[in-house]
Amino acid sequence: MSRQQFVYELESAADNIADASRADLQVLLRRAALLLRNVGGLRLDPYTEEVLSGLAAEIGKPKPVLVETIVSEWLVANAYLPVPRALDEDSVVEGNG
Repeated sequence: MSRQQFVYELESAADNIADASRADLQVLLRRAALLLRNVGGLRLDPYTEEVLSGLAAEIGKPKPVLVETIVSEWLVANAYLPVPRALDEDSVVEGNG
């Protein structure tokens, strides 16, 4: 489950607290505690931090999203992660044939 899905679940439970079971709330609270316990900041040198903050503001994305995008694209480009969208026989591609 992604962090965004979990945030949505927490907000939904808060909005419908009267309908939530004690067990469901306990599970959500334990997961929230685990996420908070495992939050670790990424320490960057001041120059890199400044450049990332400026770029994030320029493209209108939060800095954590930008860093996640940069890291995942680097991992794909260097074959540490698979390409997210595999081409199939029906895909249209452009280029020199």
